[in-house]
Amino acid sequence: MSRAGWRPGVARRFHTPMRMAAWCALAALTVASTGCVRSQRTTVAVPPGAIMAAAPVDQEYLAIVVSEAVDQVSFIRFGADGAVVERQHEVGMNRADPDGPHGVAVSPAGDYYYVTTGHGTPNGVLWKLRLSDSRVMGRTELGLFPASLQVSPDGHYAYIVNFNLHGDMVPSSVSIVSTAEMVEVARLTTCTMPHGSRTNPQGTRHYSACMMDDILVEIDTREFRVARHFMLAPGREHGMSGPPGSHGGHAGAGSHTDDHAAAGHAPAGSLHAPAECSPTWAATSPDGDRVFVACNRSNDIVEIDVEGWTLIRRIPAGDGVYNLAATPDGRLLVATNKRGRSVSIFDLADGRERARIATQRPVVHGVAITADSRYAFISVEGIGSEPGTVEVLDLRSMERVASADVGQMATGIDVFTRVP
Repeated sequence: MSRAGWRPGVARRFHTPMRMAAWCALAALTVASTGCVRSQRTTVAVPPGAIMAAAPVDQEYLAIVVSEAVDQVSFIRFGADGAVVERQHEVGMNRADPDGPHGVAVSPAGDYYYVTTGHGTPNGVLWKLRLSDSRVMGRTELGLFPASLQVSPDGHYAYIVNFNLHGDMVPSSVSIVSTAEMVEVARLTTCTMPHGSRTNPQGTRHYSACMMDDILVEIDTREFRVARHFMLAPGREHGMSGPPGSHGGHAGAGSHTDDHAAAGHAPAGSLHAPAECSPTWAATSPDGDRVFVACNRSNDIVEIDVEGWTLIRRIPAGDGVYNLAATPDGRLLVATNKRGRSVSIFDLADGRERARIATQRPVVHGVAITADSRYAFISVEGIGSEPGTVEVLDLRSMERVASADVGQMATGIDVFTRVP
């Protein structure tokens, strides 16, 4: 790629105590003070900053990560020379205060990438940028604090959850944007604080988790409607047709008043008691037959059968399990443990945790897996003045093999095989 037009990101901090307090609550900054790699066979101490021995890397990958505190987009090249920050740029419109990029996704064709910025006036924005030089190709206004996003497998639509971090504790929505025209074609009301926007591989269903309602929501992408929802509270798991609230009650139908706020996630001043599950992410299996949901409060992963819309099992997970991604070959599920300062790797055949790998810094956030199922790229926010970090895990040896520092509060991340 040409270096023409590259410019470094300019570090900026949050300017209001209220905004920082809200984000500290969201981050759930209770983290482990020691780290190790745990598996069924062995436990190996990993000093902070250490890089484990790696097998030769025979191709290159390019990861894109956004840093929320400094409005920065970073490109990380990973190959035989390790992980290198290849270029960086800023995204947003407000030069005096952070726009807060949170989600990022590369188009299936690899020609564009999309970024959400959450801090608007008051609404956030979806940006379309050209991959070759990060030129802005379009943007559109969304809802309150748009967060995680995914582009449909055919590249025609982007699905974005309007997380509504700073708004009232009321049901929010999922925005559907036509990527060619960069026009919002639908905004579907779902539940309170939706997060973890993901489609199935076929592109026929979209899933998001309702952090304050203990609900998983399924959207029929062919009809742009909420088709089903699934109750996630331990002991009360069951699926229902239609959107939340369609069977009576409020948006969190079937849940109780204590199902609206998760430990460490409720905005300052919230009167809602903690949810039991507090789901933060949804990810499908490579065949689309199952959905995995991270329960950040109960520290487990709910596995759901899509056809029967029934519970398969609950998988014990790490402290503050947050984001999930299954390997394309269907063997493994990778989970970030936000409070636990680690990443867990599960065997999907039996649900057992194969390894737990400590991260170099606290507040672990996102995960993206390469198309060959070989590597997992992890974004780590850090705390205070610490930079964010991208860590690369080898899913064969289950070791950390590379890392690179980026801007503060690294959140959304995506990765693809680098084209020579």
